[in-house]
Amino acid sequence: MPNTIIASGRILLVDDQPANLRVVTTLLERQGYQVTTASDGESALETCQQAKPDLILLDMMMPGMDGFALMREIKLDPSLMRIPTIFLTAAQDRELLLRAFDVGAVDYVTKPFIPEELLARVNAHIVLKLTRDRLERVAKERQDLVNLVAHDLKNPLTSVLFASDMMMQPDMAPERFPRYLKVIHEATQDAITYIRAYLEGQADRQRARRSGDDSASLKETVAWLLDRYGPQLEAQGFRIEHRLPRDDLTVRISPMVLRQVAENLVTNASKYAAEGGELTFSAAEGAVGHARLLVEDRGPGIPPARQRELFKPFTRLTDNDPAGGLSSGLGLSLARQIIADCEGHLHYEDRAGGGARFIIELPKAPPAGSPA
Repeated sequence: MPNTIIASGRILLVDDQPANLRVVTTLLERQGYQVTTASDGESALETCQQAKPDLILLDMMMPGMDGFALMREIKLDPSLMRIPTIFLTAAQDRELLLRAFDVGAVDYVTKPFIPEELLARVNAHIVLKLTRDRLERVAKERQDLVNLVAHDLKNPLTSVLFASDMMMQPDMAPERFPRYLKVIHEATQDAITYIRAYLEGQADRQRARRSGDDSASLKETVAWLLDRYGPQLEAQGFRIEHRLPRDDLTVRISPMVLRQVAENLVTNASKYAAEGGELTFSAAEGAVGHARLLVEDRGPGIPPARQRELFKPFTRLTDNDPAGGLSSGLGLSLARQIIADCEGHLHYEDRAGGGARFIIELPKAPPAGSPA
């Protein structure tokens, strides 16, 4: 046998003859493949559902569930239907071979087989399958990155648009100009910071989120929310309140990342809470060793039937998009994942007296000068 490249991949071998299972398994494992065997269609289907292989080598004729029946079951399962299958068969009947392709086989090898031919066909289809998987992962990662960039840029750009719109109003008081200019300047800086982070290849932000060197002041975060979103919320008719403890609380998270999460909660509340209502930002002690940042409103709250869907990706709380087509349904899902990466929790609860309460709970940062 000529030298062959050591391969990789998971193969499910299905045959009712123990001798065939031994011979083919030995041949494939010598080439570096991980081989799982099944002696009938029922156990093969169960094995597929437990651990999806990269390729199925399937005997055509077996008692009970034969190869054709197994293929039909596989094609009915969306999670299995794209696994390539090669029939191993002693049949030379042209009709049977055509039937194999009709049920979804990608190739066949006749018994007795030539080892080099079997390995060549297996390798070709494994390479195609693994290449397709890699391309799909790259496409998904790219789409995820696009979604993240679009989502992260939406809030600062919305602030820029609001402030510039207010400055263009003919009756705007001149003394408000500096405040709106500050919003435009800082929001633009935030947008540039996000873009730079992605361009520098920092798509994996989990390491930065978990950094023990970072700590964020909850008092400063609340002050930032009031400064950035106060004018916008007041223009929408909201009454803004805030509550802070006497002593500041610091938590283990990057200040910029905490602001990103908090502004997601604020913009979410402003979209769904009743106009002219009350929004409250506050900081408080949490569980032992933790501190809390809370965003509360006096809107309708979240119906119990929708609460289990609240943090699912691409899910909106209502059928209509109050953001005018700019809501992706990613905000709360991303926010919860970010906080979880920092060993914290983000959860929702109904507010006493009506309304919604979102709570960010994070580990406290160690005092300055103490070991992390």
